[in-house]
Amino acid sequence: MPVAEVKPGQFWRSNETGENWLVTKTYSEVFASYAVLRKVRGIETDLLRVKVERSEEGATLPGFTFSQETEVF
Repeated sequence: MPVAEVKPGQFWRSNETGENWLVTKTYSEVFASYAVLRKVRGIETDLLRVKVERSEEGATLPGFTFSQETEVF
């Protein structure tokens, strides 16, 4: 499900494992934007860097589905 913008504080669910991840940071490099994700209830080393995909419908993280805060807990 695309969102208008990927930003810190959003929760995304992994399509592969069903685990929840929190966006902790977003940043841009030359022609691409990235999101840094931390696994909810994970350890400090459970971090991922995912390239943000953009389309006319909005932004998304490949391999992840946007989930509301209430679904996480």
